[in-house]
Parts: sequence; C-alpha cells; structure tokens
Amino acid sequence: MLSERPAQVSGPAAGKTGRQLIIEQFLADGLPYMFGNPGTVEQGFLDSLEEYPEFKYILTLQESIAVGMADGYARASGGPALVQLHSGVGLGNGIGMMYQAMRGHAPLVVIAGESGVQYDAMDAQMAADLVAMARPVTKYSTRVVHASSLLRVIRRAIKIATTAPMGPVFVSLPMDVLDTVIEEQVHPATRVRTRVRPDDEALHEAAALLASATRPLILMGDGVTFSGAQTELQQVAERLGAPVWGVNNSEINMLASHPLYQGNTGHMFGADSIRAVQDHDCVLVVGTYVFPEVFPALSGAFADGTSIVHIDLNAYEIAKNHPVDVALLGDPKTTLAALLNALEPLQDGPAHEAAQARSTSIGAAKQQARETAIAADDAHAQTEVEQGTPLQMASFMRELAKHLPADALVFDEALTNSPPITRYLPDLGPGQFFQTRGGSLGVGIPGALGLQLAHPEKVVVGFTGDGGGMYTIQALWTAAHHQIPAKFVVCNNRSYKLLKLNIEQYWSERDVPQHAFPKSFDLYPPFIRFDEMAHSMGVASELVERPEQIAPAIERMLSHQGPYLIDLVIGEGL
Repeated sequence: MLSERPAQVSGPAAGKTGRQLIIEQFLADGLPYMFGNPGTVEQGFLDSLEEYPEFKYILTLQESIAVGMADGYARASGGPALVQLHSGVGLGNGIGMMYQAMRGHAPLVVIAGESGVQYDAMDAQMAADLVAMARPVTKYSTRVVHASSLLRVIRRAIKIATTAPMGPVFVSLPMDVLDTVIEEQVHPATRVRTRVRPDDEALHEAAALLASATRPLILMGDGVTFSGAQTELQQVAERLGAPVWGVNNSEINMLASHPLYQGNTGHMFGADSIRAVQDHDCVLVVGTYVFPEVFPALSGAFADGTSIVHIDLNAYEIAKNHPVDVALLGDPKTTLAALLNALEPLQDGPAHEAAQARSTSIGAAKQQARETAIAADDAHAQTEVEQGTPLQMASFMRELAKHLPADALVFDEALTNSPPITRYLPDLGPGQFFQTRGGSLGVGIPGALGLQLAHPEKVVVGFTGDGGGMYTIQALWTAAHHQIPAKFVVCNNRSYKLLKLNIEQYWSERDVPQHAFPKSFDLYPPFIRFDEMAHSMGVASELVERPEQIAPAIERMLSHQGPYLIDLVIGEGL
C-alpha cells in the first residue's frame, strides 16, 4: 500500500501563478523529483523551478528515459512519481514507456506542456491532441482549460494514479493556463484506502475447493506486491502444499529460494504456461490475470474439471480470459489472510500431512534442478579457463554474489540472461529485485537510476542487454550529470538473443527446418562498445571478456563512488 506522507498546506495563493502553484502542489503530495526533458512551451514553468530548491528536476536527454526513471522510482518508493514531457513530439517519445508503466500499474503522474488554449484554432507547430494520444496508455487523461481548475485537476490525477489498481495518468498543461494568477489554496490530494475483503460465504466456498484439492497450484503476480501480501501468500502456499508460479510477476512476491516457488510461466507462448498448469485439480490465482503471453492459449489452458479461484482488487482482471469458479474481489493481503483462517478448520490431520508431503517433494525436485544447473555452470566455467570458450552470465553472477551487499537492489532487464541472476541471488527480498515488465526494451538503465534515487543509501545494480541498452543509453549521461551512483552491467552478446530463441520455437511449432537466423537479429558488425560510450558520457567503465577480469572488475564497480558500467561480453549470440 502507498504510505501516507506528511505534507504542509500553503496559505492563500497571494497572487501566485499556476506554474508556481503546481510545484507547491507536487511538493505537498510528496513528489520531490520531476523527471523530464525541457521544451519551449514549458519554459516559464521550468524557469519557476529555480524558486523551489527543494524540488529537484532530473534532466534526461530523451523522454523515454524520463518515464523509465520515474517507473523505477515509483516501484522502489511505493508512491507516485512525476514526469514532464514536451508537447506532442515529447509525449510521442514517452508513450512506449508509458505503456510499460500501464501494464505494470506504476503510479506515474505525467504532465506535458503545450503552447496555449488561445492557439487552439491555429493548428500551430507541434499542435496535437495530447489527451487522445495519452488515453490508451493511462488510467486518466485530461487537459486543463481554465486556471480555476488547475490544482483540482492535478489532485484528481494524483488520486487516480495512486488508487488501486494503480497506473499512469496524464495532464496536458497549456502555457497560458500556467501563466495565469490563481487564488487557490494548495492541499494534498486524497489517498483512497483499499483494504477490502470478500464476504465470509465467498471465502468459505473458495477454501472448500482448495482444501479438497490433491494437486493445488497458485498463480500469483504483482498485485501481491502492491498489497504487501508476500507473507500471506507464502502461508497459504505452505498450508496447501502448492507450487507457486509467477504470472506477470516482476518483483519479489516469494523468495526465489523458497522450495515452493517455481519461477515464472512463459511470457511469449501459451504452450509454455500450459505445461506448468495442466497437471493440477485446483488453481488459486491472486494479483494477476491468466494468461498474459504474447501468443496465449485461446482455450484449454487448464485441464478439464480444474477448479479456479481468483482473487484481485481489479475486477477487470478476474475471469478476463478464462472462466473461474469463485471470483473474489478484494485486496490480496486481507483476502489471503482471511482465506488462510478459512482453510485451517477444513484440513484435518491426513490432509495436512498430504500438504506437507507435497511441499517436501516439490522442494526436493527444485533443489535437484538447481544443483544440475549449477553443475552445468561449473563445467562451462572450467572450459572458459582451460579452453578459452566465451564467458557465460553464470560466471559473472557467481562472483557478484560474493561481493554484493545483502541489502542491495537489483533491476533486471537481462532477459535471456536472467536465470543466472536469480540462481545466484536467490534470497533478495521484497523491495530488492525488480524485473522489466510490459515488453518495452530499454528500461534497465533508467529503471536502476530510479531505484537509486528512491534509495540513495543502498547499492543498486542494473542489468540490461545490448539490445535494450541501446534504446536508452543516453541515461548514462543523466547518471553522470546528477551523480547518481548506480552500477550497470550490459550483457553484450552481440544480438537480439530473445528473438533467436523465440523464432526457434516458432520453427519447431510449425515444422520449419532449422536455418540461419534473420540478419536483423544480429548486432554486429560493428561491435558495440558500451564501455567507450559510457566513458564519453562521464561514467566510469570497463570491458570484461575473460574469466580473470571478472572479480577485479566487480570490486572496482562496487567500490567506485559514482556511476559505473561493466560491458560484459558473453558467448550467447556469437
């Protein structure tokens, strides 16, 4: 849940303009940073920032970086984040990342300047219907057309962004509205409390289905994070002896090391998810929907006769794609706690013993799979040393795990190299690990910067790939300019490796013979040198290509006082 922040209420406006009062409104709502890229129609507003030294403008060189940083900041802080874009062209640049924020329910407040209401009939340079542009990627999109409504609209937008299900909002701010003197008082926007739970009858119906299952399963997503329901989720899973799979799961909802946690279902093909869910007679879905793959199963995701219980605070997500037996509208934390209480009297001694036996068996299988993966990592690491084979991500992660502080934060956009990250950092807890969500490339570097601003006292490491890194590489300049000391690792395999894996599955499903990958999947020649680009933007950096370079590079990165980048050349994709 969003934390309540103390805020001061200003006195009468005393002849202040709209461009001054909205800054005071943002400060009253606990928004100390504005991530943005300046433009001419916002120049008066940006000039007013100099009057408020406590309000920090984080300058980015491209709008998608501003949105990506705000997304990371909102996720790490648990509250809203503010973004300033420039007119139609700037909003257009930011829409891809705004889509990412919408899919991830990030409470972003996005504003954009425009020349003025008085120019509406002129079809002037950069004129566009900003509200219509933003509407598909926001919860709420509007334009202020009169100064008397300015603060009211801003407060409404903040309230909507921070009310579950959270998400980005957009407000278009004409220059002549901001230049108008306003006699209005600033006070914090209302925060809506959403700790609601279903009625007892519905809870007992759900509990009866789950308690009678012999092969229960839990599918969970980031609604668990928004609710702070990680403990309750784990308790219900242990009570049922049910494996837990993440669906649209990009944060820590269950420790990767927990015996019942199985990882994430497929994000690309429905067949991958079906393999995880088919052999179960009762499924509890909480804080997500099923299923969000790019190519989902249109039917038959669950076996015939499977009972489905679905818990979510967003009614739209419940039974959106597949029918359910018990649909529970409620906050995951309060609902799971009540469900646990309802389960206890329904599970007698034999049922409880069966759940424990399932947990033991699931945990043993998971441990065996982990040991097999580590053995394969060991074997490849040996060939890296003896035969000079290309590095793999596991070799880097094994060393990083020895040095990373226990309270460090990690932003993971490594995509095809993500499994070794969780394999060697299995005990990162809630609020420490964030993965990309929504499908937009390029969030890794700006996302890590947002985490660092939210937690300046902690070590933050952001992982990205060479494909994703090139989307937002300008964010390194922002890191140097504002001296944001986040650390970055670019997994440089010289290709869009994910596309290669996806097309291999496509060929297999359609009986297409294996052949050379499309040339558009390769990112060489020339070889992109991320270390050199980082250096040119003021970020300390180095290239790592051989096993003996890994440990000293990690030590230098973690001991460096400012931002630092490691360009890690790995074998996949060569």
